[in-house]
Amino acid sequence: MKIIPILILTFNSCVMQASAGLPQSQTWPQKPIRIVVAAPPGSSVDIVSRLIADKLKDRFQQAIIVDNKPAAGGTVAATEVAKAKADGYTLYMGFNGPLANAPALYKNLPYDPRHDFSPVILTARQPNVLVINPSVPANNLKQFLALAKSQPGKLNYASVGNGSVSHLSMELLKREAMIDITHVPFNGGPPAVQAVMAGDAGGANGDIQAIFTAPSNVLAQIKAGKLKAIAVTSAQRFALLPDVPTVAESGVTALASFEAISWNALVAPRDTPPAIVARLNAEINAILLDTDVKKKFTNAGIEVGGGTAEWLRDWMTAEAVKWGAIIRLTGASID
Repeated sequence: MKIIPILILTFNSCVMQASAGLPQSQTWPQKPIRIVVAAPPGSSVDIVSRLIADKLKDRFQQAIIVDNKPAAGGTVAATEVAKAKADGYTLYMGFNGPLANAPALYKNLPYDPRHDFSPVILTARQPNVLVINPSVPANNLKQFLALAKSQPGKLNYASVGNGSVSHLSMELLKREAMIDITHVPFNGGPPAVQAVMAGDAGGANGDIQAIFTAPSNVLAQIKAGKLKAIAVTSAQRFALLPDVPTVAESGVTALASFEAISWNALVAPRDTPPAIVARLNAEINAILLDTDVKKKFTNAGIEVGGGTAEWLRDWMTAEAVKWGAIIRLTGASID
């Protein structure tokens, strides 16, 4: 399954969209804005949120509060923002899980990503990298799969949360490669990565050997030899890890078309005034084109996003269809 190319509009075209509701957008904001983030401090979603918040603070001359609420794979924070007042002062920075995959995973999800939010902008995207504890006797994906097959049900993997691409990438790998490995979810990248480095789940599941996670969560640990990188989920090799093969390059026929990209996006409660959404979109598009911001994204292994709110709405719908099909194929579920 191929990822849809991102269409990034020029800053001028986004400003033209914002001008349609200029009087309302000029009077907003008049107080601090809170961005509720579906991930813990230090995670890739948090890095993106804080870089954008810092620049928005200067542009709006208002405090931008980053409020980390990673519980339940980001769905607790999503529910809060979906029910918040649609005045532009409460926003949600989410990712694949709560913004696209959750409806297929949860039977009683208290919000609908496609109907309860006003999409603002795709902020970033990146592949996942499969890393393992250095003690695991495997140096590439093929060896890791052979190890898992030799010990069915004995190995464990962490994820950054239920319904995330971190979770579903491994579930897809399990299905396609026909391995049995147990899922141990965490609330965000930092605690999940720590568990893999320690090799200990801290509970009945025993040691944790592996995780698919965003490169920004593990680049330093890979460089320090604290984790072994054995595959990336993009169609092409990742620029900051050029020696790490893609999953598709593993030599396993069933994985020849494997691709799974993580992304995050900013949304507002449904019925947020279009002028406010348009102004946020235009300001953040400009921020994402800022040379300093782009450099910081690149150094963290993150690709900048951008584009229109309408494009994001279509993207969320397409991702829900794509991953909903994978969820049904793999049998992954939360409740």
